[in-house]
Amino acid sequence: MIKIMAFAGSARKDSFNKKLVAVAARGAEKAGASVTLVDLADYDMPIFNQDFEAEHGMPDAARRFKQLLIDHDGFLISSPEYNGAFSALLKNALDWASRAETEDESPLQAFNGKFSAIMSASPGGLGGLRGLVMLRMLLNNLGVTVIPQQQAVGQAFKMFDEKGGMTDERKQSAVEGLGKALSELVIKVKQS
Repeated sequence: MIKIMAFAGSARKDSFNKKLVAVAARGAEKAGASVTLVDLADYDMPIFNQDFEAEHGMPDAARRFKQLLIDHDGFLISSPEYNGAFSALLKNALDWASRAETEDESPLQAFNGKFSAIMSASPGGLGGLRGLVMLRMLLNNLGVTVIPQQQAVGQAFKMFDEKGGMTDERKQSAVEGLGKALSELVIKVKQS
C-alpha cells in the first residue's frame, strides 16, 4: 500500500489549511492510500541557521519530520498565503528536511522521486493561489513532482462545516479529487 503524508503550513489550532488538507486526505484514503496526517505544531523547529546546525546538529523535531517525509511516497500539502507567498513555517520545515546529516546521505533524500499535490485556503477571494506558484517552484527545486491539479479555496471562513467537511459539495469533491489523483499517480508509478 502506498503511503501519503498530509500536512499544512500552519500551526494555528483552527487552521483552514489543516481542515483543507484533511479533506484531501480522505480522497487519498478512498483511492487506496494509507495517509498520515501531520500537524507542524507538533514539530517545534528553530529557524534554520547553518551556525546553529554546525554547533547543535539537526534538532530532534526536524529529524522526525524529515524521517516522515522519507517514509512516505507522496505529500498532500496545504499552505496559507502570507503576503503572496507560502508560510515561513512550511519553508522552515522543508529547509530543515533538505539537510543531509552524513556525508554518505544522498542529497535531498526526503524529496527526490516523491510526488505531491498542493492546495491552499484563505479568507480572501483568491484562496491563497499566489502562494501556490512559489510552493510548486520550491518543491520542484527539491526534486518533488507536483501534479498539475491544485485547489485554492477562497472565503474559507464559510467553506468548512463543524464535522470537518466543506459546505460546497463541488469544492469538496474537487479537493478530495486532489488526494485521489495523487494516490492514483503514485500507485501507477509504484506498479511500473
